[in-house]
Amino acid sequence: MAHVWKCSGLRWTPDGPSLVWDGGRRSALPWGKRVAFAVAEGSARRCVGARGHACPVRAVVPGRSTGARCEECARLDRAHSVAADTIADDPRPYRVYLAWFGPGMVKVGITAVERGSARLLEQGAVCFSWLGTGPLMAARRTEELLRAALQVPDRIPYAEKRAVRAALPEAEAERAAEVRELHARAVVLEAWPESLTREPFQPVDHVGQFGLFGAPAAIGGVVELVPGGVVSGELVAAAGPDLHLAVDGRGVVVLDTRLMTGWELMPLPTEAGAFTVPTREFRREQEGLF
Repeated sequence: MAHVWKCSGLRWTPDGPSLVWDGGRRSALPWGKRVAFAVAEGSARRCVGARGHACPVRAVVPGRSTGARCEECARLDRAHSVAADTIADDPRPYRVYLAWFGPGMVKVGITAVERGSARLLEQGAVCFSWLGTGPLMAARRTEELLRAALQVPDRIPYAEKRAVRAALPEAEAERAAEVRELHARAVVLEAWPESLTREPFQPVDHVGQFGLFGAPAAIGGVVELVPGGVVSGELVAAAGPDLHLAVDGRGVVVLDTRLMTGWELMPLPTEAGAFTVPTREFRREQEGLF
């Protein structure tokens, strides 16, 4: 039987994206690299567990789940996360940020100072700026303040992010415009927590780092992996957990690498050209009556 690999997800480094495999091995993903693998025949997608521990029942999970966890492991994983507000005594300093993913898509969020901009790369933020720095709960209060006072969401679905990447403004200043406007409105809010230090507007643009300059527009995305399914394409761009793959005879297809976790995967020859997993075309807005 061929050797199988299990993917732990996509990680962003100063050198670009890389796939991480169970056991710690990494596969760097430079532009132009052929990404080719097959899902083992007869295999099932199994829960990846929680907090570094294997799922005790090795539960089967749906192919379309981006979390790849059963209900119990998902609950345990979230119970120890910053997002669940269960670690209010975390002594580390946190940053509040405003992130832009495309026209009309700005969100507020927080991340530990020690993580730098890694969280923004992981989310696929096209442009962002820090807003303030301080204790965890002050950062949380600021996040809630912006949601209530300025109607800024703290989540944007990945499907919406993918759909607008092909129509991003060419000028970096244009991509930063909405963040600039919201930053100016946010720092003058009266209910700003005293323990959170305001930070000046300094936009950071990721279009170059994501390889989106001049990259062909994606026509659709992978819905799920299936036993016996094959993925093969040339990497032309990446953003967040997404790989933009140029597939022979089909155009660019987006693979959310979170769909890879929990499966038994086998490498294929780099010249492999098949692509047999289910995909869905991106919906495009109709420009006129006809």
